[in-house]
Amino acid sequence: MLRQNYENYTAENQYVWQLLFDRQMKQLPSMASAAYLEGIEAVGFVRDRIPNFDEVNKRLEKLTGWQIEVVKGLVPTKEFFELLNQKRFPSSTWLRTLAELDYLEEPDMFHDTFGHIPILSNQDFCNFLKGFSEIALEYLDNEWALKMISRLYWFTVEFGLIRDTENGLRIYGAGILSSSGESIHSLSDNPQHLPYVPEKIALTDYRIDIMQTNYFVIDSYKQLFDSLPEIEKVIRKYAAEPVLV
Repeated sequence: MLRQNYENYTAENQYVWQLLFDRQMKQLPSMASAAYLEGIEAVGFVRDRIPNFDEVNKRLEKLTGWQIEVVKGLVPTKEFFELLNQKRFPSSTWLRTLAELDYLEEPDMFHDTFGHIPILSNQDFCNFLKGFSEIALEYLDNEWALKMISRLYWFTVEFGLIRDTENGLRIYGAGILSSSGESIHSLSDNPQHLPYVPEKIALTDYRIDIMQTNYFVIDSYKQLFDSLPEIEKVIRKYAAEPVLV
């Protein structure tokens, strides 16, 4: 089993974490979902030191039973969804350099932890993630189904927005939360803000090399969890009769 070798982090690593943390936390209190902001404190993230996974896991275990699983980098689809099904979220341990603050070719530890882990303190979101992984594992041998699953994951877990009852449109997707530019862009009038409709999302393609032009908006994390039967129905329907999109 891989582990986080915390003692290997350099002073520059700690400085990069602090820069990224400060930059995001200057703007996210007025942009991020209340559940995410509460999660920052609940999992123990602070500005002046990189999170220690052992400490975070103790907190997560008490909150929702989830854990951080150390991985080398991007993991194969089957392994990824198996980890989620076991309530383990994969995270790398390497951190971007000062020269890479704004763009990376693959996610680093700041994206994996700052972006994803705080919302794992929310039980409804965790229930959705585990249920979603169970659906995905049923379709590992169906290329078209996996494409739809990827889109659904992308437009929720990575680039999802939520309409908070008190605060209006807010961010919960990790790909937005860990990006200063995308955080501002996602809530602006430039992109489309579309209602959360699983079938629409499953048939909507995306690009990874630009800021998104479409964001889908949920009303609550329970809505995500409650939509799992609909997601399964959509995947089953189009996996049997693929459409060209």
